[in-house]
Amino acid sequence: MTAPLISIQHLSKGYVRGGQAIPVLLDIHLEVMAGEFVALMGPSGSGKSTLLNLIAGIDKPSAGTIEIGGVDIAGLSEGELADWRAANVGFIFQFYNLLPVLSAFDNVELPLLLTGLSARQRHERVAQMLQLVGLTDRADHYPSELSGGQQQRVAIARALVTDPVLIVADEPTGDLDRSTGEEVLSLLDQLVHELGKTIVMVTHDPKAAARAGRMVHLEKGVLVDEVGA
Repeated sequence: MTAPLISIQHLSKGYVRGGQAIPVLLDIHLEVMAGEFVALMGPSGSGKSTLLNLIAGIDKPSAGTIEIGGVDIAGLSEGELADWRAANVGFIFQFYNLLPVLSAFDNVELPLLLTGLSARQRHERVAQMLQLVGLTDRADHYPSELSGGQQQRVAIARALVTDPVLIVADEPTGDLDRSTGEEVLSLLDQLVHELGKTIVMVTHDPKAAARAGRMVHLEKGVLVDEVGA
């Protein structure tokens, strides 16, 4: 049997504020296979964004293990974790997080500047990603010259340009109208079914979550339900 890409066991996360311990996630167990599209759902304060950040290696758990591709990222140092993120994770955010002073092309190229690729190799890779998201003709445009949907597609191209094993998406359609959001979700679906990417997405929108192959529901830090497609 194929091992899961993501294996989370006995995961807990809490913070201390004013001397008081505040639990956020409690004894989470979750497995995600390579090529899955999983939606994390739950009310505000349920812990879904915290879980996404832990999976992405942005934060560290208080207890438990997070194995991704056989690596327990909970045990990595900050430097090792930064290197692991750069090599393995692509990020898509609700508000795109594009640099306004850079063109679409240059925004997509940014993650590659940390690699050993030559300028020619970087440019070829960026051109391929912009073609994939249908923005070849917008390569020289700045974010202010692009619609919200186009900016999100630039962000998706940036997330893909390093060929990561995992894509994490935090409310990727939250700032878009329904029609544009559907276009972005269709693109994410394409990444899974045509490129074999693994996507974990936080969303509050049931229609967006329905596009995923599996929905995971959190309530007050506890995984309470899973729904398959």
